[in-house]
Amino acid sequence: MNKKGLGKGLGALIPEIAREEENIQEISIKEIRVNQNQPRKHFDEKKIEELAESIKQHGVLQPVILRKRSEGYELVAGERRWRAAQKAGVEKIPAIVKELSDLDVMEIALIENLQREDLSPLEEAEAYKKLIEEFGMTQEELSKRVGKSRSQIANTVRLLNLDDEIKEMIIEEKLTAGHARALLAVEDKKERLKMAEKISKENMSVRQIEEAVKKKTDKKEKKREEINPAILDVSEKLQTTLGTRVKIKGTEKRGKIEIEYYSADELERILENITN
Repeated sequence: MNKKGLGKGLGALIPEIAREEENIQEISIKEIRVNQNQPRKHFDEKKIEELAESIKQHGVLQPVILRKRSEGYELVAGERRWRAAQKAGVEKIPAIVKELSDLDVMEIALIENLQREDLSPLEEAEAYKKLIEEFGMTQEELSKRVGKSRSQIANTVRLLNLDDEIKEMIIEEKLTAGHARALLAVEDKKERLKMAEKISKENMSVRQIEEAVKKKTDKKEKKREEINPAILDVSEKLQTTLGTRVKIKGTEKRGKIEIEYYSADELERILENITN
């Protein structure tokens, strides 16, 4: 992951933090609760233990970011430090307290984790989906905030459409995000799972799986051409116009059209194309 291309980082969202060292406070560990919207759900306990040992020797060197709540404080950034400080038996932790909206908190937590490369592909996808669906952020706005292209964001969110068995393989690091994205092109669930297991067992590269998927897709496309070239032509025109996969099931006289979308933002874009 290219960290340099990742937006402008936390400084872009809260630029005054770098100039607020004099406002660092010592806050009781017991007064701090975790952010329920924290994108990161899995923490490496071994690394937490290592950080705890470092804190025992040197203390917490970088302040966490908090926001005041009706009871105590909520973590905005720095959950690893907070967890490690607890293990180290620290009673108070250096912190900067900010007034932030729910959207600010979600953005800061996401960008902090992306910069540290701490998120799994699925955690990243869930965070993008939440910002888009719950906070009304468009893919274009999100793209500018995190420094990734709209297509990267859309492809990451699409991972959430995979079967639970494949998602579990991603969590267990038996499959990479690249493998998973290639598998999205496999329409049949049984075939998709079979291919996922083959990737894991044979340690196939992303390039190999993309070529295997392409061969299967080409065979199906060829078969479709043989069955009904007229319908295939219409579906290709619709795909070009709408910028997404389109399936036409039936004959020239009767059938149905299926248009795929992967987020509320993409659905809105497709609707605009149709109505225009």
